[in-house]
Amino acid sequence: MDVRLIAFERLLNIMDDLRAKCPWDQKQTFESLRHLTIEETYELSDAILKGDKNEIKKEIGDVLLHLVFYSKLGSETKDFDITDVINSLCEKMIYRHPHIYGDVKVENSEEVIQNWEKLKQKEGNKGALSGVPNSMPSLLKALRIQDKARAIGFDWEDPNQVWEKVQEELGELQVEVTSRASVNENAEKIENEFGDVFFALINYARFLNVNSEDALEKTNKKFISRFNYMEQKILAQGKALADCSLTEMDVFWNEAKKLEN
Repeated sequence: MDVRLIAFERLLNIMDDLRAKCPWDQKQTFESLRHLTIEETYELSDAILKGDKNEIKKEIGDVLLHLVFYSKLGSETKDFDITDVINSLCEKMIYRHPHIYGDVKVENSEEVIQNWEKLKQKEGNKGALSGVPNSMPSLLKALRIQDKARAIGFDWEDPNQVWEKVQEELGELQVEVTSRASVNENAEKIENEFGDVFFALINYARFLNVNSEDALEKTNKKFISRFNYMEQKILAQGKALADCSLTEMDVFWNEAKKLEN
């Protein structure tokens, strides 16, 4: 028997045991697991960004456990079970890959994406953007919106056009900022223009083959690393951050930058 099937069957049996015997597992519902699943997904994302293969393996396991758990819950209400989930997925993959399982010809991955989106729209007459979850974080949502728009041909032709759009949006933001007479005046317009700037920058990054989510998260981690270094150095001197001037803090901040290089 295939070792993969043996391993998967073992996991299903463990899930059955947990649901039957563990008080915590017995209490869980779709709703109670939801936020935990999101947390596990982010932990997998962190492991991927770190490039830690062993950690990636562990986090994949945690996510897989949640998927098996949801399937177990579905089987208890007789709505679906793990077999239904897997078969449904297999049918969808076969249907959406006609260049593998049919006679459709494709030249590159871009054509694969275009075919995928066209087939999705045929499933229930959904709109081109209907597959973007409402609860998705805004930056990721912008990425998916732009990807889906591109798939049906609604996109810029070259990066220069997108960069011009970024500059245009920055100019409109600056107009609103400089024209306000008070902190609260134009607040809504400024917020709107900020959103336009972010959206345009995410679009520009896409044309540069830069994943905006990954780029921002790496910058977040870099800032945290530098800040922690600065804080530790200042604390080692018997001082508190609040008691230091910006000039004093900059000394250690620049030290942290040099250590990165």
